[in-house]
This record gives sequence, structure tokens and C-alpha cells, in this order.
Amino acid sequence: MTQTNSKNSGPKIAGLPARRAALRMLDAVMRRGETLDQAEKSALSGVNAPADRALARAIVGETLRWLTDLDALIDSATKKNLPDDAKARSVLRLMLAQALRLETPGHAVVATGLGLLAGGPRKLAHGVFSAVMKREVSLPDVPTLPDRVLARWEERADMIAPGLIHPPEVDLAMKDRSEAGERALSMGGVSLAPGHVRLPRGTPIEQMPGFDEGAWWVQDLAAQIAPALLGEGSGKRALDLCAAPGGKTLALAAAGWRVTALDISEKRLEMLRENIGRTGLEAEIVKANALTYTPDAPFDAILLDAPCTATGTARRHPDVLHRVGPRQIGETTELQQSLIYQAVEWLPKGGTLLYAVCSLETEEGEAQAAWAEETFDLKRAPITADELPAGLQPTKEGWLRTHPGMLADEGGLDGFFMARWVKL
Repeated sequence: MTQTNSKNSGPKIAGLPARRAALRMLDAVMRRGETLDQAEKSALSGVNAPADRALARAIVGETLRWLTDLDALIDSATKKNLPDDAKARSVLRLMLAQALRLETPGHAVVATGLGLLAGGPRKLAHGVFSAVMKREVSLPDVPTLPDRVLARWEERADMIAPGLIHPPEVDLAMKDRSEAGERALSMGGVSLAPGHVRLPRGTPIEQMPGFDEGAWWVQDLAAQIAPALLGEGSGKRALDLCAAPGGKTLALAAAGWRVTALDISEKRLEMLRENIGRTGLEAEIVKANALTYTPDAPFDAILLDAPCTATGTARRHPDVLHRVGPRQIGETTELQQSLIYQAVEWLPKGGTLLYAVCSLETEEGEAQAAWAEETFDLKRAPITADELPAGLQPTKEGWLRTHPGMLADEGGLDGFFMARWVKL
């Protein structure tokens, strides 16, 4: 329970640093267009207690997840709508998210919320919050998506939104796929596909059984499908293009491929090196710009997990619902086409290209696959149902489209698009 001092204001209010950090993160996302990961770096500076850091992330995560509905409640209690960028609106968003989603006691919400408005419209914020809560309101069963997201996702929006109610559980990919059933049983989880284990949220990753011995790595169920679609490597060469943080590299190496993992980010590659060392798997790691890199020899297979808007990760990164628009989609589609061109060049005849994006935008998925087939000598290698977790089906084109509303009874999965070809 959050405790406050007798004045209900000032820096001595217990829990106030976490709320200040949440407000800074919300501002960075909504006003500057930063990702939550980017916003955390500066916003959490000085917030040292793990519980406070986790609380700040939870508050802003739930605020962004339910932002449209929170704003509707705020507007229902004011004669004149507050400006979208008004500090009072941002603080009220955080207050209502705590009360309605995190079940924070009302007195703690008020004390910490008003503490964020020192010298500001505290009376207004208190009045609006009290008016809303006196009506004993509740949020809808499913988050209301922003208008521009509804316009882009169209009829799919109603299927996707139910998958965004909660942050995702923890998915593990087994180094030895045959261990999945036993590991799931011993760790209190479930296995939804060969080599996969799903666990409830809350356990620190480093404390889970098998971490130190490198028996698994964290990877969303949908992301685990991509390397599996290349099958067993049997010593053949594979390129994981745009590889970091490396889950697909590890999966390819575990499946017997001789993997080259290429990425431009040294910091992200360091995460890959740590996981390679922990799991005892092998891969050649190359720091290079994929648009200027020249391989020594062609690859038998290339997995292009292309940079994208990442709207498919909205379960854990709800900021994408509010900061991604036509400009970001246009920028990523141009880069994706350049990377597809490079990948096709590096394949010999008969080589396999797997294209994947964790995006829900058709411009980054279906449209790119159609463009690739029109532009290059590629033969579609249709994805089949028996290659997928139970409950998933390929599209009529033989591509794969997943979204967070799928497998909802089992906890859902990220949104991905995947297509596979053989070079002619």
C-alpha cells in the first residue's frame, strides 16, 4: 500500500518517484514519439528500487493500453475538454489507470497524483478524478483502439483488440525442443508448440530453472515460428539478417544451421553474445550495415526479420498504438524493400528466403510479399498448417498472418507476417 506524508504533497510522498517516472515516460511517448524502451532510459534515472521501476512501467503501460477509454472518462467529467497535451490530462490518465486497472487505493492515487501537479491545477485534477470515481465507472471489457488504428486495421481490429487486454505471459524457446513437455510440467507452464514453454508473468527470468545452464531463451511464440519454418540445417549455411537480440539465431543454431548473425547495433549484438555464451550454441556474429555488407559466399537460407513498426508487439509495447502512423510505416517499407533486394542477391538458385515482420500493417506484410514476387525470380514455398502451432492456419496465399487475438484462450501471441520463397 502506498503511504503518504501528512501534507499529501512534495517529494516526501511515498511512491511519488515512481509516478513521476511514469509521467515522464508518458510524455516522451505521446509528445516526442519515443518508444517505451527509449523513454525508460531517462525517465527511470534515479528510481533505483526494482519495485518502483516495475510500478512505473506498469502504470504507464496500462495507461497507454487503455488511453482512449481513459480519455473518454476524463472528458465526461469536464465542461470543456482538456488539451491533449495538458499536464492535468496526463496526470489524470495515470491516476485513473491506477485506480481502474492496478486497483491502487484511492487515497494513494490522489496523494501521488496531486503531488505531480505541485503549482498546477490540483483542484481541477482532484475534482475530475473524484467525479469519475463517484460514478463507480469501469473500463470496457476490451480496450478501445485509437481512431487511426481502427482505420488501418479495419475489420481485423475487432479480432485484435481482445488480445491487448493484458501484457503477455513469458514464452521460452527450448534449446533441446524435446524437453518442452517436461520443462513445462516442472516449471508450472504449458507447451503450445514443439520446443515452446509458456509461463505466468512475474518470475524474474534469471531465477527460472534452466537459465544458468542455457536450456532456453525468452522468445514470443509467434517469433519462434519463423526459424522453425526453415527446418533442420544439417550443417548448411544460414544468414540471420537483422539478427539482434538473437532469439532466431539461437533457434537456427540449435536446429543445426551454420549461422551468420548480422546486425548494425553493437549494443543489441552484445545481448546476442551473452545468450550465445549462456546456451553454448555457436554462431558467427557480424556487426555491419546490411545495405553495404558483402558476404564471402552465398547462403543456403536467409531469415530476414526486417525492421518494422512493431505494431504486432502492442501487448507488451502499447506505445505503438499511439506513436505509429503513415510516416513511420512509409519509412519502414522503404527499408524493408532494400533489405529484400539484398537478401535475394545473396541467395543461390534453390536458396530459401523467409521474410518476417512483427507488424500488423498490411503495407509491411502482404504488400511486401506481393511486391517481392513481382520483382524477383522467387517461387512461393507455401507455409502449411502442420508447420504451425495448433490453432493457427496459413493464409490462402500460403503466407502466415498472426495477431494478438489469436489463441486468446491460451494467452495469445504477437502479430507477425511471414512469407517463404525459393530463388529460381
